[in-house]
Amino acid sequence: MRALFRAATRELLWGLRAAAKEIECWRERALAIPDEAIRSDALYVMEHKRTHLHGAVLFWTIPRVRSYELLRLLVAYELIWDLLDNLSERAVAQGHTDGRALHMAIPEALDLAAPLSDYYGKHPWRDDGDYLRSLVLACRQACCQLPSYPRVRELALAEARRAQVLALNHHPNPHARDAALKRWVAEAYPHERRANWWELSGAASTPLTIHALLALAAEPACSQSEIQQTHAVYFPWIAAATTMLDSYVDQSEDAANGDHSYISHYGSQQHVVDGLQALLDRSLIESRHLSNGHRHALIAAAMAAMYLSKPTARSQALRAGTHAFLIAGGSLTRLLLPILRLWRIVFAQRSA
Repeated sequence: MRALFRAATRELLWGLRAAAKEIECWRERALAIPDEAIRSDALYVMEHKRTHLHGAVLFWTIPRVRSYELLRLLVAYELIWDLLDNLSERAVAQGHTDGRALHMAIPEALDLAAPLSDYYGKHPWRDDGDYLRSLVLACRQACCQLPSYPRVRELALAEARRAQVLALNHHPNPHARDAALKRWVAEAYPHERRANWWELSGAASTPLTIHALLALAAEPACSQSEIQQTHAVYFPWIAAATTMLDSYVDQSEDAANGDHSYISHYGSQQHVVDGLQALLDRSLIESRHLSNGHRHALIAAAMAAMYLSKPTARSQALRAGTHAFLIAGGSLTRLLLPILRLWRIVFAQRSA
């Protein structure tokens, strides 16, 4: 409760206002994008994926002191991830399935010395008025201001490079997609036996682990053991839990659109419930063992509540599973759930 009060105070008094200012600045830039398709996707992210942006900004509450450079970095970096997700999906719908060049923006935003790629080299739409490049450069500039960034750089970059898995998620052929994802997991994690292949690829498909490392980079004193321990909790456990919950509440939409559904790989509905409960249990238990563990536990609970607050989670088909996940998420998740349901209403985020 102390962590919740501190996080809420920092977020309500400073975070929401600062985040809104950053988002509005990027919205002004997005309005000037020449290409209509890219402009539409950039604006869509800010209008309909605001829950992702504010979820990223929540990591601003982890460091002991307020760092506005960290907040700017979290906003810009989340905008990159969400924009690329939309652009990749749009391109695949037009028959362009090679999104590797586009997703190079994710590691290059954290690699201060790397030359910038031609992100739109294999993309059907190209003229974004340097919008994506500006996001990448803004991330680099913010990273330079974080006192412990050199300590987290290599681990954060390794996770960012693994985000190339995002280019596989939108493949239109489900059999080819699943085969490619299995091969990718076997190559990226040859010795990982603690999680299933879809949980590992799902964990790599979200920036949460990187957000946690960037939050540590904002601390003036940050040990390598703390960095390694934090990484081990977020990847795969917290990252996988949030991706699977996202897939759980979106399963009817994914089925209607023919999109990849991570939870379909569990098989039966009972296996879905068992698998997600296990991920939530491990996420919440291990997060408390970290330095400032109460703050990381709050992040894990908030992420669970954020997805379970989506209206689809209360549908007749999902109600029993949602109740089971709320129990697994503990009292903090249940406390946050009505707050985040109200947040979605206030910010009209029902489609996020």
